[in-house]
Amino acid sequence: MTRTVTDDASIMEAVVAQRHELAELLGDLPVEAWDQISLCAGWRVRHVVAHMTMPLRYSTRRFIAEMIKARGNFDKMADRCARRDGAASPGELLSALRENEGSPWTPPGGGLSAALTHDVIHGLDIIVSLGINHLIPEERLQIVLETITTPKSIKHFGVDLDGIELRASDIDWSYGSGRSLSGLAQDLALVLCGRKLPAGRLRGESA
Repeated sequence: MTRTVTDDASIMEAVVAQRHELAELLGDLPVEAWDQISLCAGWRVRHVVAHMTMPLRYSTRRFIAEMIKARGNFDKMADRCARRDGAASPGELLSALRENEGSPWTPPGGGLSAALTHDVIHGLDIIVSLGINHLIPEERLQIVLETITTPKSIKHFGVDLDGIELRASDIDWSYGSGRSLSGLAQDLALVLCGRKLPAGRLRGESA
């Protein structure tokens, strides 16, 4: 098992690398792919990219103003902003990602590990939905898996994994106990975040 990197400088390097790699993948997409449905419920690829870059583009004042409009409901605010900002051209959305690769933003109440997790999961929302064959490096996945298996994260996503063991087929990692559900570690990370994967990506799924 790859040793998990925990120092901020190394995690920040991983954040920058993750954003850069996603930007490269997005840059190769045909224009029509930006309107394909992602794994993030209700959002197309363009909406996911707009959401990913929203905290990198918005000032604190603008973020607060948007939250006030949504009466403090973050999910409502995020959805409205993603749909509005996602109307921009693919070129504009891609530029927003590339220009903010080195942004030190971290989610409220989270650190750089949470920022990396945010980028990896939403990147996978796009990559997996489009059928792109791209593996996230193990050292990044280990950080993400540690982040999303905390009690706080499990409660937030509300995924019922009672009686199920998630077991990665590509790295030394498992979570839970019971009936085995196996697949790529990055696919299991998506399961933990409540995503519905395309059929056939996991072994042990119920018919």
